Amino acid sequence: MKSLVGIGATVLAGGIALGLTGVAVSRAQSDPSTVTAVVKGTAQTPQGTVPHAFLELQTWPDSMAGPHGKDGGPHPDWVSYGPGTHLVLPAHSLVTLTIQQYDSGEEITNHYFAKVLGTVDGTETVDGKVVSEVDPTAIGHTFTLHGLAQDGQDELFVNAPLPAIPDGAKNLANGYPEPHVVTFSFLTKGPGEYVFNCEFPCGDGTYAKFGGPMSTRGYMSGTVTVTS
Repeated sequence: MKSLVGIGATVLAGGIALGLTGVAVSRAQSDPSTVTAVVKGTAQTPQGTVPHAFLELQTWPDSMAGPHGKDGGPHPDWVSYGPGTHLVLPAHSLVTLTIQQYDSGEEITNHYFAKVLGTVDGTETVDGKVVSEVDPTAIGHTFTLHGLAQDGQDELFVNAPLPAIPDGAKNLANGYPEPHVVTFSFLTKGPGEYVFNCEFPCGDGTYAKFGGPMSTRGYMSGTVTVTS
């Protein structure tokens, strides 16, 4: 177990560094829309009664349906999160995030990221079924939220694997197959700035397929602002 944790920490550190570098380099290349979580009542959690916020995202196999305009922007063939990649979440709250996953995939490079991590109960629901991990040979994307420890900022880490759409799945009228619907909840702490990215190598071939859309803000990388 200690070895597994050590391996996971090493991989995570590398992913954080790459993600932060990509975000910094590409800020001028993309200005995605902000998506703000909506608070709807309260929830009972291990930390007591807290505000309950909700947010919805999608993962697309291209940029035609994301936040880049009807022509797909400068990289219409790049995979993309939508409708935006600057997420605003309330502090000290339960956040329930639902992701509609429209993309295909294959085996993830590191099986660590096929596990559900950092949610309130260590699970997510996939098409209504509660799971603690997803088949590592059939991953479409991941939602991996993290940040480097800073003075005055709480640590926050969430990993939600998103299963792949099978090859050959029939497209619906919108040109995309029926998505997998993945829902999970996690607790925010104090205010801070974080990043999220996909840990499935779905990039353009550079940096072991972690380049291109993988490391570009507005596509498969984004920022998370936790506000007071």
